[in-house]
Amino acid sequence: MSTAVSQTLAQKLIARAAGRTHVAVGEVVTCNVDLAMFHDSSGPRRLKPMLDELGAEIWDKNKVVLVLDHYVPAQDADAQKIIQITRDTAKQWQLPHVIDSEGICHVVLPERGHLKPGMFCVGGDSHSPTGGAFGCYMFGIGATEMLGVCVTGQIWVQVPRTLRMHWSGRIQAGVSAKDMMLHMVGRFGMNGGQYQAVEFAGPAVQALSMAERMTLSNMSAEMGAQAGLIAADETTLSYLRGIGVAPELLAGAEHWHTDEDAEFEQHSFDASSLSPQVAAPHSPANTKNVADFSDIQPNIAYIGACTGAKLEDLRAAASVLKGQRVASGVQLMVAPASAREQAQATQEGVMQTLLDAGATVLPNSCGACAGYGATFPEGSTVISTTARNFKGRMGPASVNVYLASPYTVAASALRGRISDAREVLV
Repeated sequence: MSTAVSQTLAQKLIARAAGRTHVAVGEVVTCNVDLAMFHDSSGPRRLKPMLDELGAEIWDKNKVVLVLDHYVPAQDADAQKIIQITRDTAKQWQLPHVIDSEGICHVVLPERGHLKPGMFCVGGDSHSPTGGAFGCYMFGIGATEMLGVCVTGQIWVQVPRTLRMHWSGRIQAGVSAKDMMLHMVGRFGMNGGQYQAVEFAGPAVQALSMAERMTLSNMSAEMGAQAGLIAADETTLSYLRGIGVAPELLAGAEHWHTDEDAEFEQHSFDASSLSPQVAAPHSPANTKNVADFSDIQPNIAYIGACTGAKLEDLRAAASVLKGQRVASGVQLMVAPASAREQAQATQEGVMQTLLDAGATVLPNSCGACAGYGATFPEGSTVISTTARNFKGRMGPASVNVYLASPYTVAASALRGRISDAREVLV
C-alpha cells in the first residue's frame, strides 16, 4: 500500500472537502465548506458592509449558523448597537439558523446537531476547533476569509501534518480533560501545535464524554493548532443520535479515523498519573501541578465559558460543593454555557447545589471570558475555568487569573485557597 493511501484523520477530512481520494502534507487545496459559523462579534457588523460593497450574497444560507453570544445581554450602548445590527441583518438575510442569547457558539452549535463526522467547517472565532471533537475538520478564520467563504462556499488550506497526543490509562476522580489540556499546553507552549492539526487519541481520550472531548478540541487553539481532532466512535454517534441527528446522516462515521500506518508525530502521556493542573497569570502555558499554588487565595471563583461551564462541568463543581458554602471572602460566579445545559442542571438539582453554596448565576453567554459583561474588578485574584488568562482580557491589567478545571475552581472557592479537589471529594 502506498503511503499516499494511508491518511491521517486530518488528511481524510480535507481530501473529502477537496473532492480528492487523498492529499499530501504541505499540499495546498481548495475545500468546499459544509458549515460556516459566526457570532455577533465576528458576523454581520463586519460582513454586511463588505458583502454590500461587493453586491454579493451568502452562497448557501442553510450552511450558515449565526450565534448571539458575545455582546448579550447588552451592557452598554455600543453592545446594544452591535446586537441590533446582528438581529436586523439576520432578518434581512433571512438566515434560517440563528441562535440568539441561548448559549456560547461552540456549545450550542453541536447541541443543535449542526456538526457531524466527516464535515469541513469554519468559524469566526478562535475556539472553533471545538468542532474537531465530533470528527469534523473545523478551524477559526478572520472576517476577510469569512467573506470569501460566504460568497464562494470555499476556502483554501495547506494540508497540515498531524501531532498525535496519545493518552494511556484513565484520569482519576477530580481530574478532568481541562487538566489534560493544561498539561499539554504547559509542555508544548502556546505555539506547540505550530498551526498544524493536533489529534487526541488513546484509551483515556476514548473514555471521555463528548463534553470533555470538546474541552480538549477547544483548547487545541491554546497550543497554536489549526484543528483539534478526535476520531468518531460510538460515544460520538450516541451523543448525536441522542440529540436527534438522523441515523442515515451518520453512515460511514467509522471512516473518520487516522490509519495506523499514516505518518504523524506522536507524543505519549499517562492519564492515571496526572494531577490537577493550574495555569498562572498571564498564559495557559504557565502550568504546574495544583500543589504548587496552595498559597494563592483567590477572591473570585469563576465557572464559565465554552471550556468550563457545560453540564458536566457544572456537575463537577456541584460534586465538590454539595452541602457546603464557599469560603468567606470568595465570590463564586457561575455562567452556564447554554440555556439547555442550565435547564438540565436545574432539573438535576445541580444549579440549586451551586446556589446553596453561594453562587451568583450569570447569563448564558461568553461573559468575562471574552471581556464583556461580568469582567473582574481592579486587583482581583481569580481562579477560572476559562481557556485563557491573558493580561487585560477579563478586566483591568491588574487582575490575575489562574486557569483550572471546574473541580479545582470549586475546591478553591470552598477552601479559600487554590486546592486539590481530590482532597475534598469522598
